[in-house]
Amino acid sequence: MIPNLVSFEYNHPGYSKIAREIRYAVFVDEQKVPEELEYDAHESTARLYLLFIKDTAVATCRRRYTEKGIKLERFAVLPQFRGKGFGDFLVREVLKEVLPEGKMIYLHAQEQVTEFYSKLGFKVFGDQFEEAGIRHFLMKFEVNKSQ
Repeated sequence: MIPNLVSFEYNHPGYSKIAREIRYAVFVDEQKVPEELEYDAHESTARLYLLFIKDTAVATCRRRYTEKGIKLERFAVLPQFRGKGFGDFLVREVLKEVLPEGKMIYLHAQEQVTEFYSKLGFKVFGDQFEEAGIRHFLMKFEVNKSQ
């Protein structure tokens, strides 16, 4: 099973709908994030991704430019596909795309996944904070610690 990563703009008629469905299932249904917080004004300027296994979309994320650099966000893997390496694959592939730009790469990691991101080369900076009622940490990518 070779994963297929698709990159697209927010207004893609088919892919955007699928990405929204995955994010809704993970963030709104599972984690109880208010829907109005999940879909924000940054959607139209972000680059979005879907990870497919054969014809099944299993994960999604987005990246966007900020004043600080490139922010990776909205990583969501459907529950039945977790623990199979798809999240790892998704992060690594997006990193391959953005690393050549030479900008700082960062994300806001939920507390329970900081170890996951640490293994991929991210490091915690600063204190814990709350976003959408969930504890997060700022994590920055360190090139020398990535694989």
